[in-house]
Amino acid sequence: MIINHPLLGPRDSEEFVYLGSTDLINRPTNWEEEASAEDFYQYQYIRENIAGDHQELWYHEQGDQSWLVVTRNTLTHEISKVELAQDVSRAMGRGK
Repeated sequence: MIINHPLLGPRDSEEFVYLGSTDLINRPTNWEEEASAEDFYQYQYIRENIAGDHQELWYHEQGDQSWLVVTRNTLTHEISKVELAQDVSRAMGRGK
């Protein structure tokens, strides 16, 4: 599978490490609240099994060590979009 890195161009997926869903960007921040244990449990262990387009985190381990958000169809493995994770995080209101 080829990942079209936004800065470096097309790269083989073997240069990357797959982390999982971009839901991991939205880590709970309410650790002092009563419901925080359940929020962190949901964050850590509960995952949807998406059939279709899915945003995933990939780490460019054998390259520039950047984090990417790859939008990939889980049925066909077709990649429709690749973005720097820091840009996605900023757009979501994180990482300011």
